[in-house]
Amino acid sequence: MVDYAVGTAVPGGGASGGGGPTAADVLCQYLNARAADFLRSLRLHSESGADADDAAEAARLLRRSARRISGALYVYRPLTDTEWADQLRAELAWLSGTLAREHAYAARLARLRGALHRLSGAGGQAGPAGEQDRGRALEGERPAAALTVGAARAGALLERQLTLARTRAHSAALQSLGSSRFHAVADAVAVLASEVPLDPAAEDLLAHQALPRLAEHAHQRLVEAVRALPLGLAGHPYNAEALVHGLAATETADAPPAAERQDAPWHHVRELVRLRRYAQEVLDVGAVRDVRDVRDVRDVGAPGGGAPGSGDGEGEPGSAVRLLGASQALDRHRDAAEAAAAAASAARTPRIAPATAYALGVLHADQRHEVEAARFSFGRIWQRLAAAPARTAP
Repeated sequence: MVDYAVGTAVPGGGASGGGGPTAADVLCQYLNARAADFLRSLRLHSESGADADDAAEAARLLRRSARRISGALYVYRPLTDTEWADQLRAELAWLSGTLAREHAYAARLARLRGALHRLSGAGGQAGPAGEQDRGRALEGERPAAALTVGAARAGALLERQLTLARTRAHSAALQSLGSSRFHAVADAVAVLASEVPLDPAAEDLLAHQALPRLAEHAHQRLVEAVRALPLGLAGHPYNAEALVHGLAATETADAPPAAERQDAPWHHVRELVRLRRYAQEVLDVGAVRDVRDVRDVRDVGAPGGGAPGSGDGEGEPGSAVRLLGASQALDRHRDAAEAAAAAASAARTPRIAPATAYALGVLHADQRHEVEAARFSFGRIWQRLAAAPARTAP
């Protein structure tokens, strides 16, 4: 099957008899292309040799393709052989998670080192979230001298812990890539590049009728999850109430920290935003335009004749652009939350000096501020996304 660019129409066919592309046509087109991306990334990884940068980039592309295949299979599961789809999704989730850990530890260490340099007045760059969300200064100036003594030791402690974790994750990734389980996943994706096991009924369903309905279901799950978020608490940057709640004591010694319990619904929304983005990509492949008056699904065809999901032709960003912004804000939220958890874990190391513990405490509070900033950013993006007037394609 020819690899059409996203946003171009797939030739009609199937049992619809000239009524436009079928759901099977469009879904196969998307999955074939993503499977081909996966196999190209796998080849790049095998050819990277000892080049760590090339291997890291190939692993990133592998994760990217795996996430998109898994997301499409989840949203459009009723159109597929469900037993096959569920099994492949589980294996792709295992692979993506295994490959992501090494990068996550490296990025976390870089983020925390940058934050320590910034907080101690030693120069350096703010972490990625600081560059994106800073915009509003933390209340008051931190005395740099108060951190100078413990910052170096705190940085060294974090580097030892996270470098060890990264080394273990690297070994686990190499072991996984050489395992029979991974080769079985690669074989399944290789088959997917040319043939997609579908439900026979998908051959008789028109794409513009079946696909938007399933994308709408994914959108409604996202809307319901966002409604459960405390967006009111996130209505002000660096709000103290949320921070106090995050630092509350746990009911039992082995219970997860209150901050982690509060973060979990936001992480869930992040996954749903990502699924909604991948659902939109499938719609864009088929240039599906005849959609119902549904928030977010409405943007797959712009009245001004622009690319699906790109906007209304008058400079207004479409839902695909806003969903990407929401996803990036929630990525920053996850990175800051995990960095704060790493600082808290380091602070629980036995017999560390008081100055080191103090520096780690300030670092933890700084990253929790970044969490609140990311929530504030997501809330503003979501308000614009939800308030945009619904429209249908002509």
